[in-house]
Amino acid sequence: MDALNPNANRGWRHERGEASLSDVYRTVGTGRHSSRWRRAAAFAGPGYMVAVGYMDPGNWATSLAGGSKFGYALLTVALLSNLMAIVLQSLCARLAIASGRDLAQACRDAFPKWVSVPLWAFAEIAIIATDIAEVIGTAIGLNLLMGIPLELGVLITALDVFVILFLQKLGFRWVEAFIIALLGVIAVCFGVQILLADPQWGAVVTGFFPTTEIVTNPEMLYLALGILGATVMPHNLYLHSGIVQTRAYGHTIPEKKEALTFATIDSTVALCFALLINASILILAAAAFNAHGKTDVVELGDAYSLLSPLLGLAIAPTLFGIALLCCGLNSTVTATLAGQIVMEGFLKIRLKPWMRRLITRAIAIVPAAVVTIWYGDKGTAELLILTQVVLSLQLSFAVFPLVMFTASKAKMGELVAPRWLSGLAYLIAVVIAGLNVKLLFDFVTG
Repeated sequence: MDALNPNANRGWRHERGEASLSDVYRTVGTGRHSSRWRRAAAFAGPGYMVAVGYMDPGNWATSLAGGSKFGYALLTVALLSNLMAIVLQSLCARLAIASGRDLAQACRDAFPKWVSVPLWAFAEIAIIATDIAEVIGTAIGLNLLMGIPLELGVLITALDVFVILFLQKLGFRWVEAFIIALLGVIAVCFGVQILLADPQWGAVVTGFFPTTEIVTNPEMLYLALGILGATVMPHNLYLHSGIVQTRAYGHTIPEKKEALTFATIDSTVALCFALLINASILILAAAAFNAHGKTDVVELGDAYSLLSPLLGLAIAPTLFGIALLCCGLNSTVTATLAGQIVMEGFLKIRLKPWMRRLITRAIAIVPAAVVTIWYGDKGTAELLILTQVVLSLQLSFAVFPLVMFTASKAKMGELVAPRWLSGLAYLIAVVIAGLNVKLLFDFVTG
């Protein structure tokens, strides 16, 4: 609990205890006495780490399938999913700044053990499912670019934990710089590929407007639900509520309000960038595959092999592979941090930082390695879809507590979410739950 905030425990069953990501907690200065632009710049970074989760390899699978099958029509779903994400991530920043807790700590401190322990278990399952998708993406990227066998590629991805340890030793800003640099590479790769594909820009603009066909066409609805389910992921909610607290913002209400404003701007801009990447994947699939009659592309490897003959240049698949590898690396780094936040927040485990990261990485990488090796080269698309279904099932167990906490004046104090925002968030939570139940039902019934 913050010493300068005597009301930090108001509305909670327990005190906060150790700070979120304690080894990097409040290590990034915010220049409280500098210009407003410098203070805003100090908060830039966490949003881009969160944005990584909205363009992970699981999103690639659904976007490739949607673009190759229905052209540009599902761009409106990508836009809607992104708007939902912007609202939910703003609530994560609000929870962290108002209460001094990440979402895992908030669940632990608000609910009895018979509720919080199952929530922890669901969160761990979600992170394992997330990591499987990201490990597969990285391994496929290594396989496509360097010919490394999938099984060996999966084991190589475990080395990312040492990247995190090294960068965090230099400072958390270095972790953010690493993530942002790889995002820049991804953006350049897709920019070049889209120029090569030469999409119908009029159809692209039209694709962002909703049509009734999305609801009336069962196959299109299924893919739309898949895109939504793959976009809004639970580990991002835990991640954002933790890494926002790396900023050394003040303890007074005006200072916290300013921090919330800057953090919300950061996440909103970053998620708009994520929308740009997700839309680019769908646009590329529509222009390169759908326009040439290839309407059944779902495997990442198939997309890689088809790009060169369809676009006429050998560099196209190389750019696709580089973007996929960067995306997988980014995603595994952020998932590892999310795993640490979940384990520490729910269980109050007190270990040295390097030991915490090794344990949380092992919890995720071991199941990921086992199932990836079990499925082999041919089952990657099926496995990616399965991970998205698991994430869909778990999502509501993170969204509803987040909305409940931020709507409570007893817990948030003066930074409680406005009623209109809470109402919108509850509507989003219900819509996501309903759509994901539908997705799960369709998956079970075949």
